[in-house]
Parts: sequence; structure tokens; C-alpha cells
Amino acid sequence: MNLELEILLILVSILFFLSILAGKASSKFGVPALLLFLSVGMIFGSDGIGIQFENIQVAETIGTIALCIILFSGGMDTKINEIRPVISQGIVLATLGVILTAFFNGILVWWILGMTMESAGIGLLTSLLLAATMSSTDSASVFSILRSKGLHLKNNLRPMLELESGSNDPMAYILVITLIGIIKVDAVPNFWIVGGQLLIQLIVGALVGFTLGKFTVYVINRIKIGNDSLYPILVFTFCIFIFSFTYFVKGNGYLAVYIGGLVIGNSKFVHKRSSLNFFDGLAWLSQLFMFLALGLLVNPHELIPIIIPGLIISFAMIFITRPLTVFISLLPFRKMKRKDKAYISWVGLRGAVPIIFAIIALSENIPHARLIFNIVFLCTLVSLLLQGASLPMVARWLGLTEKLQKIKKLSEFDIELSEDIKSATAEIEITKSMIANGNRIMDLSLPDNTLIVLLKRDDKYLVPTGKTVLQKQDKLLIITDDQNALLETYKCLQID
Repeated sequence: MNLELEILLILVSILFFLSILAGKASSKFGVPALLLFLSVGMIFGSDGIGIQFENIQVAETIGTIALCIILFSGGMDTKINEIRPVISQGIVLATLGVILTAFFNGILVWWILGMTMESAGIGLLTSLLLAATMSSTDSASVFSILRSKGLHLKNNLRPMLELESGSNDPMAYILVITLIGIIKVDAVPNFWIVGGQLLIQLIVGALVGFTLGKFTVYVINRIKIGNDSLYPILVFTFCIFIFSFTYFVKGNGYLAVYIGGLVIGNSKFVHKRSSLNFFDGLAWLSQLFMFLALGLLVNPHELIPIIIPGLIISFAMIFITRPLTVFISLLPFRKMKRKDKAYISWVGLRGAVPIIFAIIALSENIPHARLIFNIVFLCTLVSLLLQGASLPMVARWLGLTEKLQKIKKLSEFDIELSEDIKSATAEIEITKSMIANGNRIMDLSLPDNTLIVLLKRDDKYLVPTGKTVLQKQDKLLIITDDQNALLETYKCLQID
């Protein structure tokens, strides 16, 4: 038994290490890291090295917990002041957009499979279920790719895309569960009752997320733990509690954790910075674990028979139904430019969430569930490879990127300031040109509101004064009022 555990642990560690290397390769070669995580899982799976992983319930559990963490972390990282100008558009895309996507894709899937796989006998309800699993943009993919690529988009596009992807999973989940119930009962439902249940789940989920988010902040600010490292664990505990509690009050847990994270992340509480960093790492680990498990679950040889219909469905969703849905949903917002809507259409990324929803169909023993899973998996691969890898290129082609001064991250100074301190910090390295007119700190051309806090020379740290003599390759930690003041400092020092 110990040997089996050790073998399992070493395999997990190897998989994690290879996936981390895949993440590094993604930033170098422009391939989405999540696609590489899936690839690592497939290589080690049954058709590759031979790891057998066929436990649908375990995969569903892993996916549910991981998605819960990813949505909560995404909510914490989302700034209310950024999404406020686009909150109406985001909500419309996350609700009406999901319903339209499921409907258009369902009709399309029914027609395509009827032409290419007539022998499979796929009915309209099953086609709608397949479409519902892919009706939401994937939050893990959107958060990961937009942030790892460092895209600076115009017209509040980034917060709108993150708001849509973070809040549209609940509607897709409700559609999937509803359609599964209809197929299992094999009867025509009362659509007014179903619609009312959907609305109630969303309202309850939103209220629970908001209320428990406020309660979490209240508790954290008043509880005295003693061990500061336990505060991020306390936030994680509330994350899991919000999701599970919402289930018992018949609300939507995914919406609840996202709104709970949004409330918590935009509130003041002790050890907020450490909690945000903790969840950034935890969300990345969750994505890694989730995509590895999903990659292990698929049998690549089963994808071969459905390559043609799968590719047709993928391209139809990317180039027809997603743009159609976005332009119809955003019709009331006449001030939005067409190129903005075109880019939103292109960021219709599929990822782990559709696969998790397809796993739910598998676990419920729905007819044609394995076919649904395989088509969803293939569509996800196409989406990540085609859309995920081209997001920066398409943004530049549409003229939607902003070129900002690149601020070097702190590497020599392990210091972080609270967000409540409205200041900006940066690290600069002294060059020969900077000290050409004098090598003392007082000789540097610095704005009045910029201070040099620390100096690093070789392996020593010094607190400088105006008379401190600078040398080439000295590292300086500077602090100034805000981002604009920091850019002015870069300009004065002639830093590119």
C-alpha cells in the first residue's frame, strides 16, 4: 500500500512539473498553457503512457471544486470600479447570451450530426444538451489567457470579458441540469415553471453570495487568530462554505462564489494582500489539476470517428453562432463599436467548464453521453488552439490594444504595499547614462513626489540618502504617488 501511494505521488509530482514547464513554454511560444495541460494529461492517459483514470465521479468532484476556486479567485481579482461601466453588457451576455448560444448551437448540432452521423440517432433534446454544455465562455481559460498575455484592451473590454466569463457559468449549469432532467423524465415540461426555477436559483445565488461575502469580511476583521498565515485559509474556508450553503437553500453555487469573491475582493480586510496572492496560486493549481484530470479522462482514439462533425461544429460555433449571439445580445447598446463586438465574439473560449458539464451528463447515464463528452472535448481543443492562441493578434488587428510603458516587476526587493496605500512601487537598475551628470542620488533627475526607499548593491541592502554615491548596476526601489507619476519618473530617467 505504501509503495502504491509513493508511485502515485511521484507520478503526480512528475505531471505537475511537466505541466509547469508547459506553462512556461506557453508564454514563450504563444500556445495557451491550459491546452498544454490537457496535452500532458492525454500523453500520460490510457492511449499514451497508460495511466488508467476512468472514475467519472472523481473527475466531476475535482472539476466542481476547481471551478469553485477559480470563480471565487476571479471575483476577488475583479475591481468593481472597472466593471461598473460595462456591468449591463456583461449581465446580458451572461444570461440572454447563454440562452441564445444554447438554442442556436442546439439547432446547428442537430442538423450537422443528422447529416454526418445519422446512424447515431441524436435527437433535438440531446443536441440542445450538447449545446448547453458549451453555451458559456470558460472563466478559467479567459482569466488565464487574458492575464498571462498581459493584454491591455481599450474600451473596458477586458473587465467586460472577465465579467461575462465569470458570471455566465451558472446559467449554463442550470440549462444543463434542466435538460438532463427533461431527458431522464422523457416528458415535456412546463416551461413557465422551469423558467421560474431558473430565475429563483439565480436570485438566491446572488443574494447568498452578496450576504455571505459581507459576513466573511465582518468575521475576518473581528476574529483574532494569532497565526497570520491562517487568514488566507479562513478565506478559503468561507469560499467552500458559500458554495455548499447555497446548494441547501436551492440557489446557484457558482454564481454565489463569484459574487462572494467580488464582494470580498472589493472590501477592506486584514491580510488582504496575502489572501489575494494565496488564491492566485490556488486558482492556478486548480486549473492545472482540473485540466490534467480531464486530459487523463479522455481516450484520444475515440475522437477519431467524430473529427469531421466535431470540426464542423467547432468552426460553426466560432464563426457563426457566437458572433450572431453577441451582436443580437448587444443590440440595445448602440454606442458599442462593431470592432468591440467582433472581439467579444472571438473571445468565446471553451475550456474545462464545458467538459465538466459533459462529465455531469456521463455521470447521469444520459443516452449518447460519451459522444457528447468527446465532441465537447474536441471543440475545446479547437477553441483553445485557434481562439486562445490568437487573442493578442486579433486585438492588434482590430486596433483594440493599448501600448503601455512596461513596468518591471519587483525581483530584488520582496516588498508589497497594501492596495489601500494609493502608491506605486518599481525597481530600476542604474545605467551609465543615468549617472553621466553626477553619481549621487541628489544628482538624479527625479520628480518631487518620487522617493528612493532602498538600494541594493551586490548582496547588500542600504537605506540611501541624497549624498549616497551610485554605481552602475545598483538596484533602486522607488515609490511614488500613482501609476502616472511612475511613468513620469521613467520618462525623467530616460527608461524605455
